[in-house]
Amino acid sequence: MIIQATEAHTAGMKELWKKCFTQEDPRENEFFFKAEYKPEYGYVLIEDSKVAAGVCRMPHALMFNGRVLRTSMIVGVATLPEYRNRGYMHQIMDTVLNACEHSELITLVQAYDPSLYAPYGFEMIYKRSEYVLTRMDVKRITNFGCAYEPTPIDMLKVYSAFIRRFNGFYARDLNDFEVLRKEIIARGGKVVAYYNGKNQIMGYATMFKQGAYLKIEECVYLDSMSLIKLLNAALQERATVILNVSQAENLSVLFPNAGVKIIGSTMARLNNPQLFSRLFRTPVHTIQDAYALSAKPLNLNETM
Repeated sequence: MIIQATEAHTAGMKELWKKCFTQEDPRENEFFFKAEYKPEYGYVLIEDSKVAAGVCRMPHALMFNGRVLRTSMIVGVATLPEYRNRGYMHQIMDTVLNACEHSELITLVQAYDPSLYAPYGFEMIYKRSEYVLTRMDVKRITNFGCAYEPTPIDMLKVYSAFIRRFNGFYARDLNDFEVLRKEIIARGGKVVAYYNGKNQIMGYATMFKQGAYLKIEECVYLDSMSLIKLLNAALQERATVILNVSQAENLSVLFPNAGVKIIGSTMARLNNPQLFSRLFRTPVHTIQDAYALSAKPLNLNETM
């Protein structure tokens, strides 16, 4: 039986994630259930009086061609090992997508294995570039102006200035940055910001040490100087830095010798082509048609 989750199913959902997502940082999952998850976001399949399979539908506001669209990100699609190969994933995806079709034009899914979601009408839309940088790739300059622990309001200010050049992104508010800072701390990471001579924030980077590497999961910058300042701060932490940015941010001019690969990030599904066509006054038939309307490059960094 598939039902919308209640508080009584939260422990079962946590256990499901613990057993199925063993490759994930347990601190990240713990923070998710503490600060971001709400029972009504979950759909669960109950078998033998326990959560045998589940999925979360995380609601968001998506900025798309100057309009704010209601959307959601499908995450945490999982089935306990002992209940697999019974078609439970298909059943639970059909249920959650039926709910999506009645309330939103576009639905997103964070797809580490795109082949699992293509049968449900999802297509890879968002891609990201992963640069591998060393000291030889980045001009050495002082860290003057760099500071740790920027305030959420400063992060919101510079993010708002940065993201307006893009399309298809989440509409973040101050609370989103308050939660983001808490998540970074909970996962053992840090935020480094760069302020110019007028004490105006010009960029920030979220940094996580991963063995011999330092990973920058989100990098926001208003000019190349800001980016290089942040990367110099990162290279003081580790000799190799992995920088994740949108595919539209071509940094090969700045770092011509750096290794880079393109990674599929987020898939999207068009739930109602007719309604979408009426809203944007342009005939569209597929999710690719819909995103082709964008005059700006795409940027969606969130995974939830």
